[in-house]
Amino acid sequence: MKTATLQTRLDRLILQLRWQAGRLGVIGKTGLGLIVVTTIYFFSALLPQESDLQKLKERAETLQMQEQAKKNQSETESGKKLSSDQALQVFYDFFPRIDSSPFWIRELVQLAKKHNVELNSSEYRLVNENDARLARYEMILPVKGRYPQIRAFMAAALEAVPAMAISAIALKRENITSDRLEVRLEINLYLNK
Repeated sequence: MKTATLQTRLDRLILQLRWQAGRLGVIGKTGLGLIVVTTIYFFSALLPQESDLQKLKERAETLQMQEQAKKNQSETESGKKLSSDQALQVFYDFFPRIDSSPFWIRELVQLAKKHNVELNSSEYRLVNENDARLARYEMILPVKGRYPQIRAFMAAALEAVPAMAISAIALKRENITSDRLEVRLEINLYLNK
């Protein structure tokens, strides 16, 4: 009995939709079709690009900060004498801002993928001392791969993230014939508050 009632309601709904569609006319149907196509285009093409656009904006902001730091450094090197406060400010301007840490973590993940290095369950901790002008973002990255891949990853990471330092490395191999290593990297990323 429930299926018959449900079928009757469904038939009524279909009839009402056909009647409403008939009332729209050619222009109304064209408009409705354009709305449907636009909605599909928005969800399939534009919405996925939003995250890419956000990543590009973050990258542009980081590059602008680095460029400003380089500019300040070149002014220092060009012979101008800076006061100790100005020199200290130039030093702190070199470091990325504290809110840019997700970008740098994403950069490390992309470098790991590029060098075919496996990243497993990383640990992150922000050390923010009150009297210090820099915050330290401590990361423990357990990685797996062949020695040349891991070495290339570490070199690329140090080059791509200049405010980063590798504080400890622990290497482990299952047996002597295995070419795969398990490496525990302890990394500090220094950030400007």
